[in-house]
Amino acid sequence: MSQQPRGDRRTAAADTGPHRPGPLGRIAGWSFRHRGRTVLLWLLAVGVAVGLAAGFGAKYSADYSAPGSDSKQAQQLLGRDFPGLGGESISLVLHADGGLADAATRTEVHDLVARMAAVTHVSGIDDPLGPRGKVSPDGRTALGQIHLDVANPPDMPKADTHQLLDLAHPATGGLHVSLEGMAVQQAEQGSIGSEGIGMAAAALILVLTFGSVVAAGLPLLTAVGGLAVSSTLLPVLAALMPVPDWSTSLAAMLGIGVGIDYALLLVTRYREWRAEGLEAESATVAALDTAGRAVVVAGTTVVVSMLGLFAMGLSFMRGAAVAAILSVLIVLAASATLFPALLGCLGRHIERLRLPLPRRGARRPANTVSAGWLRWSRLVERHRVLGAVTGVVVLLALAAPFLGVRFGFPDAGNDPAGRSNRQAYDTVAAGFGPGSNGPLLLVSEPGAGADAASALPGLLRAVPGVAAVTAPVPSADGKSFMLTVVPTTGPQSSATGDLVRDLRDHVLPAVGGGVRVHVGGATASAIDSTENISRRIPLLVGGVVTVSMLLLVVAFRSLAVALKAAVMNLLSVAASYGVVALVLQGGTAGKLVGIDNPTPLPAFVPVLTFAVLFGLSMDYEVFLVSRMREAWLRSGDNGESIVSGLAGTARVITAAAAIMVAVFAAFVPSPDLAIKVIGIGMGSAILIDATLVRLLLVPAVMHLLGRGNWWLPGRLDRRLPQLHVEGHADRYLPAGEPATEERLATPVG
Repeated sequence: MSQQPRGDRRTAAADTGPHRPGPLGRIAGWSFRHRGRTVLLWLLAVGVAVGLAAGFGAKYSADYSAPGSDSKQAQQLLGRDFPGLGGESISLVLHADGGLADAATRTEVHDLVARMAAVTHVSGIDDPLGPRGKVSPDGRTALGQIHLDVANPPDMPKADTHQLLDLAHPATGGLHVSLEGMAVQQAEQGSIGSEGIGMAAAALILVLTFGSVVAAGLPLLTAVGGLAVSSTLLPVLAALMPVPDWSTSLAAMLGIGVGIDYALLLVTRYREWRAEGLEAESATVAALDTAGRAVVVAGTTVVVSMLGLFAMGLSFMRGAAVAAILSVLIVLAASATLFPALLGCLGRHIERLRLPLPRRGARRPANTVSAGWLRWSRLVERHRVLGAVTGVVVLLALAAPFLGVRFGFPDAGNDPAGRSNRQAYDTVAAGFGPGSNGPLLLVSEPGAGADAASALPGLLRAVPGVAAVTAPVPSADGKSFMLTVVPTTGPQSSATGDLVRDLRDHVLPAVGGGVRVHVGGATASAIDSTENISRRIPLLVGGVVTVSMLLLVVAFRSLAVALKAAVMNLLSVAASYGVVALVLQGGTAGKLVGIDNPTPLPAFVPVLTFAVLFGLSMDYEVFLVSRMREAWLRSGDNGESIVSGLAGTARVITAAAAIMVAVFAAFVPSPDLAIKVIGIGMGSAILIDATLVRLLLVPAVMHLLGRGNWWLPGRLDRRLPQLHVEGHADRYLPAGEPATEERLATPVG
């Protein structure tokens, strides 16, 4: 590189000459120069997204059943041969301390049923006191079903469910009415505005980090711009494929978190280049041409991780993955275009509106490192063995509670005590036994004869674990039949799962005559879904880890960096799983986040969080190692490159992690258990990863590996493409005064 006096200012935006910026730098330069046009284009994108959502948007939907499973076949047969029974339903539970035989009480019940039958999307009601209802032995509790014309709970409008709840609330003459079902649970959950809470927390952390309102506002504006487009497009995506309603929260978590994190890294790099003497446009181009590359690689790892969800073979997983990928890609586009445009508008005033925060010593330029982080880097270097052992031991200890986790789908029994859903659940369990909250629906394929239908109930009643069996109900054409089996244990009990497997493997095949009977219902569907996901987890883990490692090998030209990143990411994810398992036990830790009793973990939650967390963990790996590699290529000194890379990125990593933790923590108060658990898992994982892993374990292990960190077989090195993820900082640094550790650590003023 040619040498120039330190006082010279180099124009990185130039598109000619020996140091022409890369594609990101050229895009940044164009966006900076045409900032007004770029901002208008983003406003136009928001308007187009709103128009598309209004014209083509659809409702969110999800099918949680396992494709090809026994319960899925039962659901399809019920929908075809028993119209009204294959769709979603709501349990109608009545209880009267004085009994339900009173004429006035029966009249009140009949009037209530008539009013509920008139609600939109109610296709029929089994009167609890009628022939298809069920009355407890003591005559004080009755159970009926409200059949809906929707196939899945998300398809039921919350307004209609609230209308049913309003009709159930008035209690007169000692009659208590409660409703139970997934549609009721969703309607009662409500919303707490987690996105707004997360943005407010992120704003506070950014202001404290930069000390300037303008500098803090740039990442926020970038994230808001990306989120405005991505969140508006989700209803359009729902028109193209099934998208679960909770994926909107997942996409918001990722969009806000990574959007602010990426812009935070770019703002930090921009301020460094400004401190080097570059003009605003040149510093913008240099920031995108160096740190922007790390941002693209980091975002790509998140996308790759989310693509791994396609290996699960579940439609709702695919919908959630595409929603998250859409959010990340739009954030990347905002980082590459909207962020440089905002710098064009505000970059020259980035230090304005400073807060009167206390400062230690003389003010240092943005590219200097605090002596505290430098001392920490040296401490890790000196005690590398102790740091590596301590990090691994702590991670394994945090992961230990996950060994006792109980998988399953939470039901109304895990809801807060004051909700109608929970009241109905407890009333049914007290009046009819715990198994009544999770009955099994058995349906035969067409061709079953009357002999099989009459023999099956007696055969089922003799099975251990069966509390009751209803009489077979024939289909309209008489070719198939359906009956209900009530277990002696509740839906979440392992004994209920054993009963389902016993029925399928031993009892039902013994019917003979070529009759095939399928076991369905919500409980059987939950069991099948959990087992299906568990079988596919190795595909997800293996695929995501392999592709991510390949990406890191290409990015950093190192086998050790890729292997170390994969192992440590798996350890940090396992540690976060342990935190989630501890919270779900319902003890003191659980009560802090609103989980009062032992709760099962839905199997799709750890799968989903693995994909997200593995990608996000790679973000910090890319941020950290890219600076280490930059120093390594400049000096060839492994120890110094690790020390300077850690000291130079520790501040931005801790700030980025604090923002991400705050964003995820804002979703912990959510009444939706899945969103709550995802928030807990992601927040704890980022906290663990950005502190214990990136600031201790990674540098300690890299010091132990020595020059082996950067080894790559020559043949492989020649075949792999050159990404230059660390950028070409030497093209923009003033010549004649290399960025040494002493210069970074020396206060200026």
